[in-house]
Amino acid sequence: MSPNDLLHAWYPFYSLLGAASATMVGLLFVAASVGSGVFTSGRRAALRTFLSASVVNFGLTLASSLIVLAPLPNGQWLGTMILLCGLFGLAHASLAWRDTLKEGLIRSIDFEDRVWYLALPILGYLGVAASGVLFALEPAAGCTALAISVAALLGIAVHNAWDITLWIITRRRE
Repeated sequence: MSPNDLLHAWYPFYSLLGAASATMVGLLFVAASVGSGVFTSGRRAALRTFLSASVVNFGLTLASSLIVLAPLPNGQWLGTMILLCGLFGLAHASLAWRDTLKEGLIRSIDFEDRVWYLALPILGYLGVAASGVLFALEPAAGCTALAISVAALLGIAVHNAWDITLWIITRRRE
């Protein structure tokens, strides 16, 4: 069975997921513009850990949706492209961890933020990468694993975008 046939039932899900992710990226850019004085170039770790991580979560969700909706020739293409999305997310998360440790930001981040901004995205990216591998081994399982992973990343990103927005609003009033 071709990936297009297998994923046909998932098209409405990925269409909605992609539209939601694209919309949220736009709204996050608006929030970042409003709070442009809060994040400065001297706070690279904070930018990468909080703001950029949310854009990566939304972007990876959007990219995964576009890949699933694309008329790819076979499951190997699909699996490889999804695996690369997961590896990209893991690379970004690794850089965020490195920056938070290197710049000492980790000491000022509370436990809840460590979970939502650093740990949970890694689980989502691992799920995306694993689903890429599953598409080659067991395509039906790959479909389910990817849906769960990108839906989780969307949920994490929505939480984090709202958290960032509230944080920016409270900082601008101080």
